[in-house]
Amino acid sequence: MSKLKVLCYSVSIDGFGAGPNQSMDTPMGIGGMTLHGWFLPTKTFQVMHSDMLGGGTTEGTTGVDNDFAVRGFENIGAWIMGRNMFGPMRGQWEDHSWKGWWGNNPPYHTPVYILTHHARPSIEMEGGTTFHFVTDGIEAALKMAKANANGKDIRLGGGTNTIRQYLSSRLVDEMHIAVSPALLGSGESLWRDINLVELGYECVEYVPSEKAAHFVFKQNKKL
Repeated sequence: MSKLKVLCYSVSIDGFGAGPNQSMDTPMGIGGMTLHGWFLPTKTFQVMHSDMLGGGTTEGTTGVDNDFAVRGFENIGAWIMGRNMFGPMRGQWEDHSWKGWWGNNPPYHTPVYILTHHARPSIEMEGGTTFHFVTDGIEAALKMAKANANGKDIRLGGGTNTIRQYLSSRLVDEMHIAVSPALLGSGESLWRDINLVELGYECVEYVPSEKAAHFVFKQNKKL
């Protein structure tokens, strides 16, 4: 059975998943890229980024951080993300020229369901990625993702508000959070008004690395 998973999601020590003032120049907000210092050097990211550019590198770091990066792409049959993760624009789509941050060959290679209040036709990209825009809410997006994941898991990519909505609705089955040794002070808080204990989540794994502390949470369906 497909599970909904948050994987490789980075937050600061003070709980922010993105910095303030997100824009085209600072898609993760001011200081937000520091959260991904554990992920960007990994072999998984370097190969993925090279493939997007038509390269073919096999370089990058291995070890704990790369192990979690690899797990983040295992058995994934569909993705869900919020509109803010897809792009910096807000409100009605001015046109349909924007097709995401990732070029013609995004790293997803599955159907991707984007939550939005404004309808837009699906976009078929190279490499098997198709962006679908869902206006009927989080449960409708999850239903579509499960129907098209071919029995594999669904990765919930963010941003922070999207994850909070699914968490509050007890729809996330598993969650890997990488806490980076950075303080942002402000931005998008992942844990604000979220009580993981009341929602039935337990920490089942903790692995430190030089650049992050990795926590895995699972929902106890019996609670």
